[in-house]
Amino acid sequence: MDLFSDIPKKQTKALSVTELVRKMKRAVESGVGKLWIEGEVSNLKKQASGHWYFSLKDEGSQIQCAMFSARNREGSETLEDGTKARIFADATVYEARGQLQVIVQKAERSGQGDLQARFEALKRKLHAEGLFDSERKKSFPSFPRTIGIVTSPTGAALQDILNILNRRAPWAQPVLFPVRVQGKGNEREIANAIDKLNAPEKYGYPRCDLLIVGRGGGSLEDLWCFNEEIVARSIAASRIPIISAVGHEIDFTIADFVADLRAPTPSAAAELAVPDVAELRSTLENAGKRIARSLTNSLREPTQRLDLARSALHDGTESGIRSNEQLCRELSLRHKALHPRKILERRLEKTTALNRILHQLVNRQLSDHSRRLERLETMIRTLGPDSAFKRGFSITMNEKGKIIRSARETQPGTLLKTKLIDGEVSSTVR
Repeated sequence: MDLFSDIPKKQTKALSVTELVRKMKRAVESGVGKLWIEGEVSNLKKQASGHWYFSLKDEGSQIQCAMFSARNREGSETLEDGTKARIFADATVYEARGQLQVIVQKAERSGQGDLQARFEALKRKLHAEGLFDSERKKSFPSFPRTIGIVTSPTGAALQDILNILNRRAPWAQPVLFPVRVQGKGNEREIANAIDKLNAPEKYGYPRCDLLIVGRGGGSLEDLWCFNEEIVARSIAASRIPIISAVGHEIDFTIADFVADLRAPTPSAAAELAVPDVAELRSTLENAGKRIARSLTNSLREPTQRLDLARSALHDGTESGIRSNEQLCRELSLRHKALHPRKILERRLEKTTALNRILHQLVNRQLSDHSRRLERLETMIRTLGPDSAFKRGFSITMNEKGKIIRSARETQPGTLLKTKLIDGEVSSTVR
């Protein structure tokens, strides 16, 4: 038997790749055609064009699916990662890649996928144990100095968190514990990171005031590490308050329910973790103004009281002198042999002494209030914006005077004005 009898002779023309793929496409479309398929939806991607792409899988295999103009297709609302679905589709071959796929005409739900079922089962179990109870949620410090971050060192989520922490709270020190946040078995890395950050002296880490645990968005499979029981129990056992920041706003994981606070995105977690330094500066400035107004009003009141007392003393002194003079004249007329000048001199000396004592008391009170005012002015200068300018900070505003907090608020040609300690600098965004 000739083992090579089926090999075409050399002079037979070879097919091009395109011709081969087209032959396969015609064979699939004619041999398979339209049919119902059932499986679990995964890696669902909804494009801006309105076309959806996803995989349909079971225990043994998977196939790529495309649903064009998906929102106009019957049953499109049932397609979500992790759900089991029945789809009516045309089998074909995607020529550009030579890839077998099906074009979905309509879909319907056939039951929850395995991952979704596992998610719901664990959620019920931990809820029954009380791990979701609000009473066990820990409070967060108002001004955290050290913030632990458990996420991928290469993901965009880390950069988003660091950028916002640097902008809102430059005093805060981030501490990264790098972990893999996607793939089977990586849930142990996440749990291990949380456990070690809770025992920093033992493993040589700084003590953190709070932890941010999470990653960016993805499919149900991508986020599954944060749906594992080992991660949930490490979060629940943490003595450090934890913010869960997994995926996008529409994504929910078991970690979100167990954590002390759930953030819709990693960026939002950073905003929830620290106060905004600009808001703090504004609060301090307003407090300084209130203190200055209060001091001014308080100073005006004692000054007014002193003026009234001085006026009353002056009027009383003059009245007393006039009375004494009148008395002296009367005594002089009655007792010419006596010398009332001596009596008047003694009384004038006493009045002068009292006036001197009064001036001393008035000057002492004015001096005390002046020193107090100087101390308060020093505190205002120390806590006010001038102190921040001396440390190298500046304020950048647009031509309308609005403070620029992000580069996204500018565009080429925008006129900017930057206020420094010793003046202002004008610039144009290029």
